[in-house]
Amino acid sequence: MLGGELAAVRCDLEDFAAEVFEPFARADQRRWGGVYLRGLLLEGGRKSVEPMAARLGADGNRQALAHFVTSSPWDSAHVRARLAWRMQPVIKPTALIIDDTGFLKDGNASACVTRPYTGTAGKVTNCQAGVSLHLASDGASAAVKWRLFLPGSWDLIPPRRRPIRPK
Repeated sequence: MLGGELAAVRCDLEDFAAEVFEPFARADQRRWGGVYLRGLLLEGGRKSVEPMAARLGADGNRQALAHFVTSSPWDSAHVRARLAWRMQPVIKPTALIIDDTGFLKDGNASACVTRPYTGTAGKVTNCQAGVSLHLASDGASAAVKWRLFLPGSWDLIPPRRRPIRPK
C-alpha cells in the first residue's frame, strides 16, 4: 500500500487498531500497535522494524517500535482472537483454509530454517515455513492464526534453539 492510499483509509485503520488493541494495558502499547499495523501495510519488501520505521516517517521511532515488537508485554492470542471475531461478520466464512508459506533465507542461521521444497521459490532451498489458518468465503479471506513451523531437526538439537551470540 502506498503512503497516499494509507492516508485515504487512515481513520478507518485507526478505528480498527483501537478495537483490536483495546485490551492492551497501556496507551503507549495501543499507540505502537497501530503504528506497527500501518508499517506492515505500507509498501516495501522487508517488514522488520528498521525498514518499517524508515517508511513510517514521523511515526518511525525505530527504538519505540522495536520495544513494542520485542519487549512490550502483550498476549498475541488476545489480538488474534479479536481479529477473528472482527473478521467473521465481514467475511462470512464458508471455509477454513490451512496454508503454508515459505520465507526464503540465504543462510541457515535464522530460527527454523531447513532445505525443503517450497512453492514460494518453486524448488528446494533454505527457508522458514509459516503455517496459517484463514477464514474464507468466495469474496474474501483473512489469516486469523499463524505460526512459524518448528522442523523436527530444530526440535531434536537443543543448541540450535539458543540465540547465536557473536564471539
